[in-house]
This record gives sequence, C-alpha cells and structure tokens, in this order.
Amino acid sequence: MPFKFHSRGRRHIPRQKYRVTNWRDYDAALRNRGSLTIWFTEDAIAHWRAQPRTTPGGQRHYSDLAIETALTLRAVFRLALRQSEGLIGSIMRLLNIDLPVPDHTTLSRPAFPRLRATR
Repeated sequence: MPFKFHSRGRRHIPRQKYRVTNWRDYDAALRNRGSLTIWFTEDAIAHWRAQPRTTPGGQRHYSDLAIETALTLRAVFRLALRQSEGLIGSIMRLLNIDLPVPDHTTLSRPAFPRLRATR
C-alpha cells in the first residue's frame, strides 16, 4: 500500500450530491443547450449587397457587413473558409432569404485586406 500514509487526509470534505427534482425541466434545459437561433434583421438584408463604386476598379459584390457576418460565423464555429461559405448558404436557404453568398475566395485575407487592417 504505497499511498496508505495519506489515507486519513483524503475525502475529508464530503462530495456534493446533486439530485434532480424536476426531470421535465432538466430534460428541456439539456435540449435547449443544443439550440441555435440565427436571424437577419431587415436592415442587414437591405445592406447585404455592396453599393456601386464611383472610383476606378472592379465592382464589389458584397458589403462589409456581409463579409464581417461570414467571418464572424467562421470564427464562432471555427470553420474553414469553404465550410463557412456552406454554413452561410444553408442559413440563407433555411431562412428563405434570396441573397448571394460570399465565396471562400472573397472571404480569404488577400481578397479582402480592409478587415485585416482594422483588426
């Protein structure tokens, strides 16, 4: 018995025993832990597409709001760029919103350097 010397010092604080008294609420709370609610406001939908450029250069398809939304969801769920593209697309389909989804090249750093400069 190599640890017999410390046996009197162990378990001197009794372990707490948690007893569930209301199983219906407990089960509902466990189910709600996995619940996910995402919504887009009317203002976000209206500003999803980029305004036309007045300066020389190619036209942007997505606003900064659209890119930031996609990158935020990417960071929250720890997704790769293509996976975040798929997540945004599936959310748009679930919400019946007919908006274009930024592709992974638009979300990558070289394609969108403005967000990198603001961080």
